[in-house]
Amino acid sequence: MSMTIIYLAYLVAASLFILGIKGLTKPRTAVRGNQLSALGMFIAVVVTLLDKSILSYEWIIAGILLGGAIGAVMATKIQVTAMPQMVALLNGFGGGASLFIALASFLDPDSATHVVALISIGLTVLIGSVTLSGSFVAFAKLQELISGNPIRVPGNKFINASLLIAALILTVAVVTTPSNPTFIYALVAVSLLLGLFLVVPIGGADMPVVIALLNSYSGIAAATTGFITGNTVLIVSGSLVGASGIILTQIMCKAMNRSLFNVLFGVMAEGGETVDADEVYAGKVTSSSPEEVAMLLETAERVVIVPGYGLAMAQAQHAVRELASVLEARGAQVLYAIHPVAGRMPGHMNVLLAEAEVPYEQLIEMDEINPQFEQTDVAIVIGANDVTNPMAREDKGSPIYGMPILNVDKARTVVVVKRSLSPGFAGLPNPLFAKDNALMLFGDGKKAIVDLTASLKEAD
Repeated sequence: MSMTIIYLAYLVAASLFILGIKGLTKPRTAVRGNQLSALGMFIAVVVTLLDKSILSYEWIIAGILLGGAIGAVMATKIQVTAMPQMVALLNGFGGGASLFIALASFLDPDSATHVVALISIGLTVLIGSVTLSGSFVAFAKLQELISGNPIRVPGNKFINASLLIAALILTVAVVTTPSNPTFIYALVAVSLLLGLFLVVPIGGADMPVVIALLNSYSGIAAATTGFITGNTVLIVSGSLVGASGIILTQIMCKAMNRSLFNVLFGVMAEGGETVDADEVYAGKVTSSSPEEVAMLLETAERVVIVPGYGLAMAQAQHAVRELASVLEARGAQVLYAIHPVAGRMPGHMNVLLAEAEVPYEQLIEMDEINPQFEQTDVAIVIGANDVTNPMAREDKGSPIYGMPILNVDKARTVVVVKRSLSPGFAGLPNPLFAKDNALMLFGDGKKAIVDLTASLKEAD
């Protein structure tokens, strides 16, 4: 195959990657964007295999069949509610793949023959190892194999700084002394520990940021792998993933009013006096029933549904879609308020509602929906806690003060569907639950919505 055809194919693949990422920015074009990116990767893989003049394809075919089978099972069996941990796992696999390519290239005397290759190998081992171990810790937290709360490690900052310095020194040693494989194995061990200690202290509330950041790491590792193998399309695709991951991480940090440094080192804002939940709620919480809420919805002209992680856990997305259909049949306008960090990963609520075939135009981002709450008859909050907590707007002593929230408390009536008054990931009580215009509908999210829908249908 001529180099002209190869580079032309790589250009087509890179263009498809860019178009694919652009498509992923909007729910309506996300599926097409994913398909374009997949097509680009298919072209890149096929052309690379033909370019390398591989004599035997047995192991490659075996890998394709095994990987394809695993991917097909994961795609069909994994619930949308478990998508965050699957994304974390795939990030880890991406970092691990780059790590093992770097190790194989280092051990191949024909590959690591110049300084650029050695520098790329050292950086790939460092970033790939951090991505691998960090992603697996994130997966374990999301899957509740270990506590999702911040796990305090004594001297964590000192440990992380020491591990980072050691990793950088070992990277230099790999480049300057390639004849000694001890340095690269030590670099793998230190980098794996660094990824572990970086993610362990981070709590579930910061998981959207962590997943976006680890996704960026996996892209950077892929790009540096491209320099090792001399593969142009790998450099381009890895750079695109790395850059988009960093941009998304910044968006997530802004949505939480947190700096990336504070997220990585588990630093919450300085809080004032400890807030007593009993003092916030005592005698002020109004409990309701599906029948009472249905009576409210009978006359509602404008309803905004606010989904959160509790909706995902209850797998109530289809029940919510059914409730919206009944409301729309009665002439009400129904919208969905989407907070950037609601759930466990960026876009979690969008994916969840898309599975229930909620029309894309009804998914309204925070900045656009907030001015509309004052004209909203009923806001229904399902499992969203911290992203609706007025303390972020009103209490300067709160650890979440300054975090942009959904202003649901400004609606005429707020119905909160929740199992109990337990706090969210931030560990803070939510004064919303005690407001005069708030009603609590206690129970499992899916069952509560199903009962509410049934009561509304009976009113017809």
